[in-house]
Amino acid sequence: MTPSVASSGPGAPGLDIPAVTVTPGDIATTTLTVRNDSDIVEAYSLEVVGDCAPWTTVEPARVSLYPGTSETVTIRLAPPRSPEIRAGEKPLGVRVLPTEHPESVRVLETTVHVEEFHELQTELAPRRRRGWLRGRYRLAVRNQGNTPVQVRFTPGQAGEELGFAFTPAEPKLEPGESTEVVLRVRTAKPVWFGNPVVWPFTADTAETGDQEEAAETRRDEPAVRAPLDAEFVQIPVFPKWLLALLAALLALLIAWFALVRPAVRSAAKEAAHEAVQPRPTPAGDQGAGDSPGTGANSKPGGKASGAPSGTGGDGTSEDSGSGGDGTSGGDGRQSSATIDLKTSGGQTRTGTYKVPKDSVFGVTDIVVANFQGDEGVLTITFGERKITTIALETFRNQDYHWVTPIKIPANDTVTINVTCAKPGTPATGRQAQGCHEVLNVSGVLSRTGE
Repeated sequence: MTPSVASSGPGAPGLDIPAVTVTPGDIATTTLTVRNDSDIVEAYSLEVVGDCAPWTTVEPARVSLYPGTSETVTIRLAPPRSPEIRAGEKPLGVRVLPTEHPESVRVLETTVHVEEFHELQTELAPRRRRGWLRGRYRLAVRNQGNTPVQVRFTPGQAGEELGFAFTPAEPKLEPGESTEVVLRVRTAKPVWFGNPVVWPFTADTAETGDQEEAAETRRDEPAVRAPLDAEFVQIPVFPKWLLALLAALLALLIAWFALVRPAVRSAAKEAAHEAVQPRPTPAGDQGAGDSPGTGANSKPGGKASGAPSGTGGDGTSEDSGSGGDGTSGGDGRQSSATIDLKTSGGQTRTGTYKVPKDSVFGVTDIVVANFQGDEGVLTITFGERKITTIALETFRNQDYHWVTPIKIPANDTVTINVTCAKPGTPATGRQAQGCHEVLNVSGVLSRTGE
């Protein structure tokens, strides 16, 4: 650069420094000659002022001169490669301050031309996306240059299977400004079966219009970065595991109709046929005819058909028949008795059935019902013999059967004792006011001799 001269003598003219051109990231220098035209030894302080001061230095920053001597200093300009150093014309001043004659201070000025540089920083995320037909990506773009630019995007793919859409399509960015562009990728048709298909593609970012042409003239400064690589993984609509599951379900359905269903229907028919077959008449009932107390079709745990009803103690009822020839042990007939007992919460109550005079009750079956789901304790006693004690909350219906009847002599009782801890909830859905249990006793009632 052409040097300029600064004189320290009174009335010396201020000579401007020649214009300087510098590229951010590079270094440019120029020189300035300082001459002492006074008659004393003078020291001069040199200081850079103006917009370029943060990245401009003077070497040396202070000189001492004898009268009539001069010294050349170097002005070094080193702007950083940053968007903050905008391209264009910037003023630069160097203030020369004499120590002995501060009134002779001079400010030498020039213009620094900061050249343009272009740099785009791009990032694509995610690099891999999965989907049936489309995928969505985020493309972040930042203008790292020192001049405004307008960018465009160019997708690349080996075939024509993918379609691309950028939103916004051509954003304009100031130096240091960034934006996020949405990239949508779509396939032409779905993949119904098989393995996932991988579609690789690229996204290229470049400047548009005159900016691109200006960048091409500077061969040492690339305008764009390398294209970004990404993949779209197209998954099938029906994956392999779903096909295997459908095949298994179809095989089970075929097996049901071919094997299981006919067997179930056959078993159901056999059960229905067996249920409607007439049961054999007990030996003790032959010849009884249609007289009361016959009980030919009675079932254990229920009331005998045709048996008259009577009371059997607190809350009890019995079904028994009259008849028999009065002989000991040979005129037994089916009979049953029901004890219906209601107990208030927190109380204990007893229900009984008393065996008639001159009779023996051979118990073979008992059924106890807790249809409300009450909570508490129930005890069953035949005479002085305790049969069982059951927690009410463990059952709703319970039955017991004996091959050898348990004989209860005349005037002895079948007793149930209920302690109601908490009434249950019947089918109405409302909690009952008290506990309610039903005991049915079935067996053979025989007459004893007079």
